[in-house]
Amino acid sequence: MEKSAVKPEFPLVTVGALVKGPSDRILIVETTKWKGTWGVPGGKVDWGESLETAVAREFMEEVGLKLNDIRFAMFHEAILDPQFYKEAHFIMVNYWAISDGEDVVPNEEIVRWEWVTPEGAFDYPLNSYTRILVEKYLENFKVNV
Repeated sequence: MEKSAVKPEFPLVTVGALVKGPSDRILIVETTKWKGTWGVPGGKVDWGESLETAVAREFMEEVGLKLNDIRFAMFHEAILDPQFYKEAHFIMVNYWAISDGEDVVPNEEIVRWEWVTPEGAFDYPLNSYTRILVEKYLENFKVNV
């Protein structure tokens, strides 16, 4: 049986971050995995890796950005969500972070990216989890992030 055809016994732990750049804009991306919706970069936590280390690594791998001031934002749970390209059960741990640069170097998963104002993010077809993350940012954290 192919590795991709084997269903995990437990949910996967993933990380992502809403990142503010020097222009006070946030980074959103369209990936090959979220069926035409936009979100934030992120991915799976490796065995033995802390959550903060994982989100910093994922950002470097996916968009070539170093993160600073990484802070917990919220949890999400995605169970067999049709927005995702295959059946999956995720425990998503999302963060707020800052990047000193805005020069994105995308990997093969990134289709498009934009630095947008938080309010401007809603002009894009955000996946439901990113929509909630941006809403929470606007409600509670815009001044502090």
